[in-house]
Amino acid sequence: MDHVEPALYLLPVTLGDTPIDAVLPARNKEMIAGIRHFIVEDVRSARRFLKKVDKNTDIDALTFYTLNKHTSPEDISGYLQPLAEGQPMGVISEAGCPAVADPGADVVAIAQRKQLRVIPLVGPSSIILSVMASGFNGQSFAFNGYLPIEADERAKKLKLLEQRAYNEHQTQLFIETPYRNNKMVEDIIRCCRPQTKLCIAANITCPDEYIRTKSIQAWKGHVPDLSKIPCIFLLYR
Repeated sequence: MDHVEPALYLLPVTLGDTPIDAVLPARNKEMIAGIRHFIVEDVRSARRFLKKVDKNTDIDALTFYTLNKHTSPEDISGYLQPLAEGQPMGVISEAGCPAVADPGADVVAIAQRKQLRVIPLVGPSSIILSVMASGFNGQSFAFNGYLPIEADERAKKLKLLEQRAYNEHQTQLFIETPYRNNKMVEDIIRCCRPQTKLCIAANITCPDEYIRTKSIQAWKGHVPDLSKIPCIFLLYR
């Protein structure tokens, strides 16, 4: 086993079915090889990711702790015991970077409170990559997560985000459950001004990546089918 300094390593994963080497530095692979304890959002996908990183990994020799929105703070705190005893630990999200729009943030907060070392590793973030490719303001942007599902509340929120883009010159980002993406675009087109700009970024870093910026007016009647694919939406003035 490679020697890895004791710390909580935040291990980014691919955003889709992308070759590991295309988006993750070789150093990540070296770090992962020296870690035996992993805090993960989903054990099955974490095991699959680790096998993809190194097909010779002995998965049964590893310990997995599940961290999702149902995990209690007491359980999370207990997960860090191996790190407190001097063993490195890794945090693995479902996609992209752990602790950004992700339950991994809870375990990082506890590690910081306990003054345990936290080391973020380099990897793909759909938030940063979409801002880079949108042509929108990269000096000031806000990620708003999921918008309300209820129609009136959603319309109100979209108008509020649009207003913020105009008043504060701030790029507004948000996401939707993939099977509701098409409905989200319909709602954006219905609620926002014709001249407001919308960037749709789908399947980022994957072979069928799609990133386009147009005015709401220009999107009308020209929206691709976005159902069931990971998407991020950005609004700007």
